[in-house]
Amino acid sequence: MLDRPIARIENLRVEFQTRDGPVAGVEDISFDVHAGEAVCIVGESGSGKSVSSLSLMRLVEFGGGDITQGRLLFDRCDGTEVDLAKTDQSLMRTIRGNEIGMIFQEPMTALNPVFTIGRQLREGLRLHKGLSRREAQERAAELLCEVRIPEPERRLSQYPHELSGGMRQRVVIAMALACSPRLLIADEPTTALDVTIQAEILALMDRLKRETGTAVVFITHDMAVVAQMADRVVVMYRGRKVEEGPVEQIFEAPQHDYTKSLLAAVPKLGEMKGKPDPVPMRLLGSDTAKEKPITGSDELLLEVEGLVTRFPVKGGLMRRTVANVHAVEDVSFTLNKGRTLSLVGESGCGKSSAGRSILRLIDPLRGQVRLDGMDIMALGPSELRAARVNMQMIFQDPFASLNPQMRLSDQVAEPMRNYQMGSAAEMDDRVAMLFDRVQLPLSFLQRYPHELSGGQRQRVAIARALALNPKLIVSDEAVSALDVSVQAQVLNLMMELQAELGLSYLFISHDMAVVERVSHDVGVMYLGRIVERGPRASVFENPQHPYTKALLSAVPIADPKRRKSESDLKLKPIPSPIHPVGYEPGPSIYEKVSEGHFVLVSESGY
Repeated sequence: MLDRPIARIENLRVEFQTRDGPVAGVEDISFDVHAGEAVCIVGESGSGKSVSSLSLMRLVEFGGGDITQGRLLFDRCDGTEVDLAKTDQSLMRTIRGNEIGMIFQEPMTALNPVFTIGRQLREGLRLHKGLSRREAQERAAELLCEVRIPEPERRLSQYPHELSGGMRQRVVIAMALACSPRLLIADEPTTALDVTIQAEILALMDRLKRETGTAVVFITHDMAVVAQMADRVVVMYRGRKVEEGPVEQIFEAPQHDYTKSLLAAVPKLGEMKGKPDPVPMRLLGSDTAKEKPITGSDELLLEVEGLVTRFPVKGGLMRRTVANVHAVEDVSFTLNKGRTLSLVGESGCGKSSAGRSILRLIDPLRGQVRLDGMDIMALGPSELRAARVNMQMIFQDPFASLNPQMRLSDQVAEPMRNYQMGSAAEMDDRVAMLFDRVQLPLSFLQRYPHELSGGQRQRVAIARALALNPKLIVSDEAVSALDVSVQAQVLNLMMELQAELGLSYLFISHDMAVVERVSHDVGVMYLGRIVERGPRASVFENPQHPYTKALLSAVPIADPKRRKSESDLKLKPIPSPIHPVGYEPGPSIYEKVSEGHFVLVSESGY
């Protein structure tokens, strides 16, 4: 490492103007970043992590912030040192993207929807590196290969909306790495990624750091990612730095209470070993965590048999169906009352499509779904509407699933109004009870979704799902975007409600540590099929299918002494799920490993 840091933040203060006067987003923050070093900034939403990084890029002023105090010293390629806080915007345009790269948290807002992926990747290369159009195109294809995007040449001609969320995030990462910057700022770059893609991106960034000496400022709320990536850790709370130190010291001997509570809330893979049933987490400073195991019952609730869902691919002048996306292929499982079945796998494996098909939010091609003895597939529109009382869904993004123009009390009461469940006074009482149940103050009843944090919005979504007293809740990545402490609270809440109300969950997730914490049974999905299913303990402690083993090997562990190297990752490229019209794959044939534990022996493709 060089003696002089690449970047030094000294006594930074950033203020935002509000109707009630200036509010400090960041107050008196100082830290250094050396060449070849990764500094992780951790903390929950609103702690000032992103404001610090946007200040370094001088983008914070475009979001209404003002740097009112402090210096942002940056060591440029030519050896000169500049104070970014005082640099004019014309020089900042030269530094941004070329010497300082940034990976933004939300890829859909970081990419321009009207330009192709290829054009957006070429732009920085031609502007900063002076490459010709052909050279920039070749380099863009190489970058997409590095971030493990299949068929890169085809992707270059596509637009952002044609890619999945995980793929868009990888494009943003490729754009940030394009010019080999001296300093790379990564703002929650792996939040939307599956565990396997996350492992590869972290390995790629680690290799870049070691081989080129790039300094990395990594902003995250995932402590397992911190353990995997960080050399030093800066812990932030309410705009201030509360602790800083080497990664081993922070994990082994945290000094500040907030750091201790962050580490206590992390679900760790393997900590459920020997426990057959899920147990709520014990949170620091919480007396509400009921640590009694949730056993569930032996009574059958949901039966899914031979479920097949395909989406047509249109092409040609007449927009005919030229191929089909085989999203869900011959999926079968059962779920008992009061129990949780988790579906895990990478983006595009068919988890969400399976959950939506079961609720008939999308119509499957064929298959049987029986809920408490009722054949869901045979129901007409009016009968299906009546049946939805018993089956509800918690969507991944609560901001998208809540109406921005309605008060929260009206949104939670709306399902009850639709099904005419009681008088207005009874509905008001039930809404107040549900807010109390999900631990939200009654003062929030008259608020709108934008006035709440992500975790609070997700609790409103849970309250709304509970409004009709359903028997089954499909939870689609309900906690994937939440901070670790909020995630632990929401998971505990869901498990406590399950114990009290006898709810059954179909829990869709790519976070293996969370799945191990909440599940009774697990189904591992790959290319639309369940390749392994069984009791949680059997699947996690005795995985049989190669894909299950690869998934588990990719999970970062919240222990800096047990870091994964690139050689540990045994991941294969995922084949395309698109097949020509008329193609019919063979049936799923399973081999019994132990009681309730089955592994796919045909058509696995892995």
